[in-house]
Amino acid sequence: MPSRQGHTLLTALVAGTAALAAAVAVGTSLVTSTRQAPPAGTQAQPAARHPAAPAHSSGTWVVTWTGAPAQPEPNTARGYTGRIIHNTVHTSIGGDAARITLSNLFGTTPLVVERATVATRPVTFGGLRTVTVAAGRQVVSDAVTVPVAPDADLVVGLHAARGGEPVTLHPSSHQTSYQSDGALTWPTTAWRYLTAVDVRHDGAPGAIVVIGDSLTAGTRSTTDTDSRWPDVLSDRLRHRYGVANQGIAGNRLLRDSLKPGGAGGPSGAHRFDRDVLSVAGARTVIVALGINDVQQAPQETDARRVVAGLRSLTDRAHAQGLRVIGTTLTPFQGYATWTPERNAVRLAVNERIRAGGVFDGFADFDRAVRDPYAPNRILPAYDSGDRLHLNDTGYRVLGRLIGPEAVTGLPRTAAF
Repeated sequence: MPSRQGHTLLTALVAGTAALAAAVAVGTSLVTSTRQAPPAGTQAQPAARHPAAPAHSSGTWVVTWTGAPAQPEPNTARGYTGRIIHNTVHTSIGGDAARITLSNLFGTTPLVVERATVATRPVTFGGLRTVTVAAGRQVVSDAVTVPVAPDADLVVGLHAARGGEPVTLHPSSHQTSYQSDGALTWPTTAWRYLTAVDVRHDGAPGAIVVIGDSLTAGTRSTTDTDSRWPDVLSDRLRHRYGVANQGIAGNRLLRDSLKPGGAGGPSGAHRFDRDVLSVAGARTVIVALGINDVQQAPQETDARRVVAGLRSLTDRAHAQGLRVIGTTLTPFQGYATWTPERNAVRLAVNERIRAGGVFDGFADFDRAVRDPYAPNRILPAYDSGDRLHLNDTGYRVLGRLIGPEAVTGLPRTAAF
Protein backbone atom coordinates (compact mmCIF):
# COMPACT_ATOMS: atom_id res chain seq x y z
CA MET A 1 0.00 0.00 0.00
CA PRO A 2 1.36 3.46 -0.84
CA SER A 3 2.79 5.63 1.92
CA ARG A 4 1.29 9.04 2.52
CA GLN A 5 3.11 12.16 1.40
CA GLY A 6 2.11 14.34 4.35
CA HIS A 7 3.70 17.62 3.30
CA THR A 8 2.32 17.39 -0.23
CA LEU A 9 -1.14 16.60 1.09
CA LEU A 10 -0.99 19.48 3.56
CA THR A 11 -0.03 21.91 0.78
CA ALA A 12 -2.93 20.73 -1.36
CA LEU A 13 -5.30 21.02 1.58
CA VAL A 14 -4.29 24.61 2.30
CA ALA A 15 -5.10 25.48 -1.31
CA GLY A 16 -8.36 23.55 -1.11
CA THR A 17 -9.27 25.32 2.12
CA ALA A 18 -9.04 28.69 0.44
CA ALA A 19 -11.27 27.54 -2.41
CA LEU A 20 -13.79 25.98 -0.03
CA ALA A 21 -13.95 29.04 2.19
CA ALA A 22 -14.49 31.37 -0.77
CA ALA A 23 -17.65 29.63 -1.95
CA VAL A 24 -21.03 31.18 -1.12
CA ALA A 25 -24.11 29.01 -0.71
CA VAL A 26 -27.23 29.72 -2.79
CA GLY A 27 -29.84 27.73 -0.86
CA THR A 28 -30.63 25.11 1.74
CA SER A 29 -31.97 21.63 1.15
CA LEU A 30 -33.44 19.29 3.74
CA VAL A 31 -32.63 15.89 2.24
CA THR A 32 -32.72 13.11 4.80
CA SER A 33 -31.72 9.52 4.10
CA THR A 34 -33.75 6.63 5.49
CA ARG A 35 -30.47 5.07 6.65
CA GLN A 36 -30.94 5.88 10.35
CA ALA A 37 -29.92 3.92 13.43
CA PRO A 38 -32.86 2.46 15.38
CA PRO A 39 -33.12 3.82 18.92
CA ALA A 40 -31.67 1.61 21.61
CA GLY A 41 -34.20 -0.83 22.91
CA THR A 42 -36.44 -0.74 19.83
CA GLN A 43 -37.00 -3.37 17.20
CA ALA A 44 -34.80 -2.70 14.19
CA GLN A 45 -36.65 -2.27 10.91
CA PRO A 46 -35.39 -3.84 7.67
CA ALA A 47 -33.13 -1.51 5.71
CA ALA A 48 -32.72 -1.22 1.96
CA ARG A 49 -29.76 -3.30 0.88
CA HIS A 50 -29.04 -1.05 -2.12
CA PRO A 51 -30.20 2.50 -1.34
CA ALA A 52 -31.65 4.35 -4.30
CA ALA A 53 -29.24 6.57 -6.19
CA PRO A 54 -29.72 10.28 -5.59
CA ALA A 55 -31.15 12.59 -8.24
CA HIS A 56 -29.23 13.20 -11.46
CA SER A 57 -27.27 9.92 -11.29
CA SER A 58 -27.24 6.55 -12.96
CA GLY A 59 -25.18 3.38 -12.85
CA THR A 60 -24.23 0.88 -10.17
CA TRP A 61 -23.16 2.24 -6.80
CA VAL A 62 -20.81 0.42 -4.45
CA VAL A 63 -19.15 1.59 -1.26
CA THR A 64 -15.42 2.34 -1.39
CA TRP A 65 -14.92 3.63 2.18
CA THR A 66 -16.80 3.97 5.46
CA GLY A 67 -16.10 5.41 8.90
CA ALA A 68 -18.85 4.39 11.29
CA PRO A 69 -20.19 7.20 13.52
CA ALA A 70 -18.88 6.26 16.94
CA GLN A 71 -19.57 8.99 19.49
CA PRO A 72 -20.37 12.66 20.16
CA GLU A 73 -17.13 14.63 20.24
CA PRO A 74 -16.36 16.05 23.70
CA ASN A 75 -16.36 19.82 24.17
CA THR A 76 -18.21 20.59 20.93
CA ALA A 77 -21.43 21.97 22.41
CA ARG A 78 -21.30 24.78 19.85
CA GLY A 79 -20.47 22.51 16.93
CA TYR A 80 -17.80 23.58 14.45
CA THR A 81 -19.33 26.79 13.18
CA GLY A 82 -17.17 28.17 10.39
CA ARG A 83 -14.68 25.32 10.62
CA ILE A 84 -13.33 23.75 7.43
CA ILE A 85 -12.78 19.99 7.71
CA HIS A 86 -10.74 17.91 5.29
CA ASN A 87 -11.41 14.22 5.91
CA THR A 88 -8.75 12.03 4.30
CA VAL A 89 -10.05 8.56 3.47
CA HIS A 90 -8.48 5.57 1.73
CA THR A 91 -10.43 3.94 -1.07
CA SER A 92 -10.88 0.26 -1.80
CA ILE A 93 -12.56 0.09 -5.24
CA GLY A 94 -12.41 2.89 -7.81
CA GLY A 95 -15.07 4.45 -10.01
CA ASP A 96 -15.97 7.27 -12.39
CA ALA A 97 -18.18 9.21 -9.96
CA ALA A 98 -18.69 9.53 -6.21
CA ARG A 99 -21.33 10.37 -3.63
CA ILE A 100 -20.90 11.00 0.08
CA THR A 101 -22.91 10.41 3.25
CA LEU A 102 -22.89 13.04 5.99
CA SER A 103 -24.08 12.17 9.48
CA ASN A 104 -25.46 14.24 12.34
CA LEU A 105 -26.24 11.10 14.33
CA PHE A 106 -25.13 12.50 17.70
CA GLY A 107 -26.11 16.10 17.06
CA THR A 108 -28.99 17.64 18.99
CA THR A 109 -29.38 20.55 16.56
CA PRO A 110 -29.54 20.60 12.73
CA LEU A 111 -26.16 20.59 10.98
CA VAL A 112 -25.78 23.07 8.12
CA VAL A 113 -22.96 22.27 5.68
CA GLU A 114 -22.45 25.29 3.47
CA ARG A 115 -20.21 23.59 0.96
CA ALA A 116 -18.71 20.14 0.37
CA THR A 117 -16.12 18.90 -2.10
CA VAL A 118 -14.71 15.57 -3.26
CA ALA A 119 -11.15 15.97 -4.53
CA THR A 120 -11.95 19.73 -4.82
CA ARG A 121 -15.03 19.03 -7.01
CA PRO A 122 -18.21 20.67 -5.67
CA VAL A 123 -20.86 18.38 -4.19
CA THR A 124 -24.61 19.06 -4.32
CA PHE A 125 -27.55 17.72 -2.36
CA GLY A 126 -30.80 17.72 -4.32
CA GLY A 127 -29.12 20.16 -6.71
CA LEU A 128 -28.11 22.64 -3.99
CA ARG A 129 -24.69 23.39 -2.54
CA THR A 130 -25.92 23.83 1.03
CA VAL A 131 -27.55 21.03 2.97
CA THR A 132 -29.21 20.79 6.37
CA VAL A 133 -28.89 17.47 8.18
CA ALA A 134 -31.53 17.02 10.87
CA ALA A 135 -30.44 16.03 14.37
CA GLY A 136 -29.94 12.28 14.56
CA ARG A 137 -30.10 11.79 10.80
CA GLN A 138 -27.86 11.56 7.75
CA VAL A 139 -27.97 12.60 4.09
CA VAL A 140 -26.60 11.21 0.83
CA SER A 141 -25.29 13.61 -1.79
CA ASP A 142 -25.93 13.77 -5.52
CA ALA A 143 -23.43 12.12 -7.82
CA VAL A 144 -20.16 13.98 -8.40
CA THR A 145 -18.44 13.27 -11.69
CA VAL A 146 -14.90 12.74 -10.48
CA PRO A 147 -12.51 9.86 -11.13
CA VAL A 148 -11.83 7.91 -7.94
CA ALA A 149 -8.76 5.68 -8.01
CA PRO A 150 -8.69 2.36 -6.13
CA ASP A 151 -6.30 1.96 -3.19
CA ALA A 152 -5.70 5.71 -2.97
CA ASP A 153 -6.24 8.65 -0.64
CA LEU A 154 -9.28 10.83 -1.29
CA VAL A 155 -9.99 14.17 0.41
CA VAL A 156 -13.56 15.19 1.22
CA GLY A 157 -13.86 18.82 2.28
CA LEU A 158 -16.69 20.20 4.42
CA HIS A 159 -17.46 23.78 5.45
CA ALA A 160 -19.64 23.51 8.55
CA ALA A 161 -21.68 26.71 8.63
CA ARG A 162 -23.44 26.07 11.92
CA GLY A 163 -25.11 23.54 14.21
CA GLY A 164 -24.57 19.83 14.44
CA GLU A 165 -23.72 19.99 18.09
CA PRO A 166 -22.16 17.94 19.50
CA VAL A 167 -20.07 16.86 16.51
CA THR A 168 -20.54 13.32 15.18
CA LEU A 169 -17.11 11.73 15.38
CA HIS A 170 -15.10 8.66 14.45
CA PRO A 171 -11.95 8.95 16.61
CA SER A 172 -8.59 7.23 16.21
CA SER A 173 -8.85 6.73 12.47
CA HIS A 174 -5.12 5.91 12.07
CA GLN A 175 -5.15 8.33 9.17
CA THR A 176 -4.16 11.99 9.06
CA SER A 177 -6.90 14.44 8.16
CA TYR A 178 -6.89 18.23 8.56
CA GLN A 179 -8.94 21.09 9.97
CA SER A 180 -8.78 24.81 9.32
CA ASP A 181 -10.28 27.96 10.79
CA GLY A 182 -9.55 29.83 7.56
CA ALA A 183 -6.21 31.11 8.79
CA LEU A 184 -4.46 28.09 10.29
CA THR A 185 -4.52 24.42 9.25
CA TRP A 186 -3.69 21.59 11.67
CA PRO A 187 -3.71 17.78 11.55
CA THR A 188 -6.19 15.44 13.23
CA THR A 189 -6.66 11.68 13.34
CA ALA A 190 -10.45 11.74 13.57
CA TRP A 191 -13.14 11.72 10.88
CA ARG A 192 -16.01 14.18 11.42
CA TYR A 193 -19.50 14.14 9.90
CA LEU A 194 -18.40 12.03 6.88
CA THR A 195 -19.40 8.37 7.22
CA ALA A 196 -19.35 6.89 3.69
CA VAL A 197 -18.07 7.37 0.16
CA ASP A 198 -19.69 5.37 -2.64
CA VAL A 199 -18.42 5.16 -6.22
CA ARG A 200 -20.14 4.45 -9.50
CA HIS A 201 -18.66 1.30 -11.02
CA ASP A 202 -20.81 -0.61 -13.49
CA GLY A 203 -18.58 -3.70 -13.37
CA ALA A 204 -18.32 -3.95 -9.59
CA PRO A 205 -19.32 -7.40 -8.27
CA GLY A 206 -20.28 -5.97 -4.87
CA ALA A 207 -18.86 -5.09 -1.48
CA ILE A 208 -17.72 -6.72 1.75
CA VAL A 209 -18.88 -4.95 4.91
CA VAL A 210 -16.88 -5.61 8.08
CA ILE A 211 -18.52 -4.81 11.41
CA GLY A 212 -16.12 -5.04 14.31
CA ASP A 213 -14.30 -3.48 17.23
CA SER A 214 -10.80 -2.05 17.77
CA LEU A 215 -9.15 -5.00 16.06
CA THR A 216 -11.11 -4.15 12.91
CA ALA A 217 -10.63 -0.39 13.35
CA GLY A 218 -6.87 -1.03 13.49
CA THR A 219 -6.03 0.09 17.01
CA ARG A 220 -2.23 0.35 17.48
CA SER A 221 -1.57 -0.03 13.76
CA THR A 222 0.82 2.47 12.20
CA THR A 223 -0.86 5.73 11.20
CA ASP A 224 -1.03 6.49 7.46
CA THR A 225 0.09 3.03 6.32
CA ASP A 226 -3.34 1.41 5.75
CA SER A 227 -2.37 -1.56 7.88
CA ARG A 228 -5.83 -2.36 9.26
CA TRP A 229 -6.76 -5.92 8.36
CA PRO A 230 -9.71 -4.87 6.10
CA ASP A 231 -7.17 -2.80 4.10
CA VAL A 232 -5.04 -5.92 3.74
CA LEU A 233 -8.15 -7.83 2.64
CA SER A 234 -8.83 -5.18 0.00
CA ASP A 235 -5.28 -5.61 -1.29
CA ARG A 236 -5.76 -9.37 -1.43
CA LEU A 237 -8.92 -8.89 -3.50
CA ARG A 238 -6.95 -6.56 -5.80
CA HIS A 239 -9.46 -3.78 -5.15
CA ARG A 240 -12.08 -5.39 -7.36
CA TYR A 241 -14.65 -5.23 -4.54
CA GLY A 242 -15.70 -2.46 -2.23
CA VAL A 243 -14.50 -3.04 1.33
CA ALA A 244 -16.31 -1.12 4.08
CA ASN A 245 -14.54 -1.02 7.43
CA GLN A 246 -17.22 -0.42 10.07
CA GLY A 247 -14.96 -1.08 13.03
CA ILE A 248 -15.29 1.03 16.18
CA ALA A 249 -12.75 0.81 19.00
CA GLY A 250 -14.37 -0.61 22.12
CA ASN A 251 -17.49 -1.72 20.27
CA ARG A 252 -19.61 -4.45 21.81
CA LEU A 253 -22.13 -6.79 20.28
CA LEU A 254 -24.85 -6.53 22.92
CA ARG A 255 -24.40 -3.26 24.82
CA ASP A 256 -24.17 0.43 23.81
CA SER A 257 -21.41 2.73 25.09
CA LEU A 258 -22.22 6.31 24.08
CA LYS A 259 -20.30 8.52 26.49
CA PRO A 260 -18.54 11.49 24.86
CA GLY A 261 -14.86 10.67 24.60
CA GLY A 262 -15.42 7.05 25.54
CA ALA A 263 -14.81 4.04 23.33
CA GLY A 264 -17.59 1.78 22.17
CA GLY A 265 -20.39 3.55 20.31
CA PRO A 266 -23.76 2.01 19.50
CA SER A 267 -23.72 -1.77 19.89
CA GLY A 268 -23.29 -4.00 16.86
CA ALA A 269 -26.89 -5.14 17.29
CA HIS A 270 -28.23 -1.57 17.29
CA ARG A 271 -26.14 -0.24 14.41
CA PHE A 272 -26.37 -3.28 12.13
CA ASP A 273 -29.09 -1.91 9.84
CA ARG A 274 -27.38 1.43 9.29
CA ASP A 275 -23.75 0.31 9.22
CA VAL A 276 -24.16 -2.99 7.38
CA LEU A 277 -27.47 -3.67 5.68
CA SER A 278 -27.75 -0.19 4.14
CA VAL A 279 -24.24 -0.06 2.69
CA ALA A 280 -24.26 0.34 -1.09
CA GLY A 281 -23.50 -2.86 -2.97
CA ALA A 282 -23.24 -5.03 0.16
CA ARG A 283 -22.89 -8.70 -0.73
CA THR A 284 -20.94 -10.29 2.12
CA VAL A 285 -20.82 -9.38 5.81
CA ILE A 286 -17.90 -10.16 8.09
CA VAL A 287 -18.81 -10.06 11.80
CA ALA A 288 -15.82 -9.57 14.10
CA LEU A 289 -17.48 -8.76 17.43
CA GLY A 290 -17.72 -10.29 20.88
CA ILE A 291 -14.36 -9.92 22.62
CA ASN A 292 -15.38 -6.65 24.30
CA ASP A 293 -18.58 -8.25 25.61
CA VAL A 294 -16.33 -10.82 27.28
CA GLN A 295 -13.55 -8.58 28.64
CA GLN A 296 -15.10 -5.14 29.25
CA ALA A 297 -17.08 -4.21 32.36
CA PRO A 298 -19.82 -5.19 32.79
CA GLN A 299 -18.68 -8.51 31.43
CA GLU A 300 -20.99 -10.93 29.66
CA THR A 301 -20.56 -14.17 31.58
CA ASP A 302 -22.86 -16.35 29.47
CA ALA A 303 -21.34 -17.49 26.17
CA ARG A 304 -24.80 -18.49 24.99
CA ARG A 305 -25.92 -14.84 24.97
CA VAL A 306 -22.94 -13.82 22.85
CA VAL A 307 -23.54 -16.68 20.42
CA ALA A 308 -27.26 -15.86 20.21
CA GLY A 309 -26.36 -12.23 19.42
CA LEU A 310 -24.02 -13.30 16.65
CA ARG A 311 -26.61 -15.68 15.22
CA SER A 312 -29.18 -12.88 15.26
CA LEU A 313 -26.93 -10.73 13.06
CA THR A 314 -26.62 -13.64 10.64
CA ASP A 315 -30.38 -14.00 10.46
CA ARG A 316 -30.83 -10.30 9.77
CA ALA A 317 -28.22 -10.39 7.01
CA HIS A 318 -29.78 -13.50 5.46
CA ALA A 319 -33.13 -11.70 5.31
CA GLN A 320 -31.42 -9.21 2.97
CA GLY A 321 -29.78 -11.94 0.89
CA LEU A 322 -26.28 -11.42 2.28
CA ARG A 323 -23.64 -14.06 3.02
CA VAL A 324 -22.12 -13.92 6.52
CA ILE A 325 -18.63 -14.82 7.68
CA GLY A 326 -17.73 -14.64 11.36
CA THR A 327 -14.44 -14.59 13.19
CA THR A 328 -13.33 -16.35 16.34
CA LEU A 329 -12.35 -14.26 19.38
CA THR A 330 -8.62 -13.66 19.75
CA PRO A 331 -6.54 -14.26 22.90
CA PHE A 332 -5.93 -11.55 25.50
CA GLN A 333 -4.08 -13.14 28.41
CA GLY A 334 -1.77 -10.52 29.88
CA TYR A 335 -4.23 -7.68 29.27
CA ALA A 336 -5.50 -5.94 32.41
CA THR A 337 -9.02 -7.40 32.20
CA TRP A 338 -8.02 -11.03 31.62
CA THR A 339 -9.19 -13.68 34.07
CA PRO A 340 -9.52 -17.43 33.67
CA GLU A 341 -13.31 -17.08 33.93
CA ARG A 342 -13.53 -14.51 31.12
CA ASN A 343 -11.19 -16.55 29.00
CA ALA A 344 -13.45 -19.57 29.50
CA VAL A 345 -16.35 -17.56 28.02
CA ARG A 346 -14.17 -16.65 25.00
CA LEU A 347 -13.24 -20.26 24.44
CA ALA A 348 -16.87 -21.36 24.70
CA VAL A 349 -17.92 -18.78 22.08
CA ASN A 350 -15.15 -19.97 19.76
CA GLU A 351 -16.19 -23.58 20.23
CA ARG A 352 -19.73 -22.77 19.11
CA ILE A 353 -18.50 -20.80 16.11
CA ARG A 354 -16.25 -23.65 14.98
CA ALA A 355 -19.07 -26.16 15.43
CA GLY A 356 -21.14 -24.35 12.79
CA GLY A 357 -24.65 -23.01 12.74
CA VAL A 358 -23.69 -19.45 13.75
CA PHE A 359 -22.36 -18.10 10.43
CA ASP A 360 -22.14 -19.30 6.83
CA GLY A 361 -18.40 -19.62 7.34
CA PHE A 362 -15.75 -18.38 9.72
CA ALA A 363 -12.19 -17.12 9.76
CA ASP A 364 -10.28 -18.55 12.70
CA PHE A 365 -8.58 -15.39 13.98
CA ASP A 366 -7.84 -17.08 17.31
CA ARG A 367 -5.88 -19.92 15.75
CA ALA A 368 -4.07 -17.57 13.36
CA VAL A 369 -2.55 -15.24 15.97
CA ARG A 370 -2.27 -17.24 19.19
CA ASP A 371 1.01 -18.48 20.57
CA PRO A 372 1.03 -22.28 20.03
CA TYR A 373 2.97 -22.70 23.28
CA ALA A 374 0.65 -20.40 25.26
CA PRO A 375 -2.63 -20.45 23.33
CA ASN A 376 -4.40 -17.93 25.56
CA ARG A 377 -1.84 -15.30 24.56
CA ILE A 378 -1.13 -13.53 21.27
CA LEU A 379 2.07 -14.70 19.57
CA PRO A 380 4.73 -12.13 20.52
CA ALA A 381 5.55 -11.47 16.86
CA TYR A 382 1.96 -10.24 16.34
CA ASP A 383 1.45 -8.45 19.67
CA SER A 384 1.36 -4.63 19.71
CA GLY A 385 2.60 -4.75 23.28
CA ASP A 386 -0.66 -4.51 25.22
CA ARG A 387 -1.57 -8.23 24.92
CA LEU A 388 -4.93 -7.41 23.29
CA HIS A 389 -4.29 -5.52 20.05
CA LEU A 390 -2.12 -6.56 17.15
CA ASN A 391 0.77 -4.86 15.40
CA ASP A 392 0.95 -4.34 11.64
CA THR A 393 2.31 -7.86 11.11
CA GLY A 394 -0.55 -9.38 13.08
CA TYR A 395 -3.17 -7.40 11.16
CA ARG A 396 -1.61 -8.60 7.89
CA VAL A 397 -2.12 -12.17 9.08
CA LEU A 398 -5.82 -11.53 9.71
CA GLY A 399 -6.35 -9.75 6.39
CA ARG A 400 -4.89 -12.66 4.46
CA LEU A 401 -7.21 -15.26 6.00
CA ILE A 402 -10.24 -14.30 3.91
CA GLY A 403 -10.07 -14.57 0.13
CA PRO A 404 -12.27 -14.21 -2.95
CA GLU A 405 -14.33 -17.25 -1.99
CA ALA A 406 -15.85 -15.14 0.77
CA VAL A 407 -17.55 -13.05 -1.90
CA THR A 408 -18.00 -15.43 -4.80
CA GLY A 409 -19.52 -18.26 -2.76
CA LEU A 410 -18.68 -20.77 -0.06
CA PRO A 411 -20.31 -23.78 1.55
CA ARG A 412 -21.99 -23.27 4.90
CA THR A 413 -19.75 -23.72 7.96
CA ALA A 414 -16.67 -23.36 5.76
CA ALA A 415 -13.53 -22.38 7.63
CA PHE A 416 -10.62 -20.26 6.37
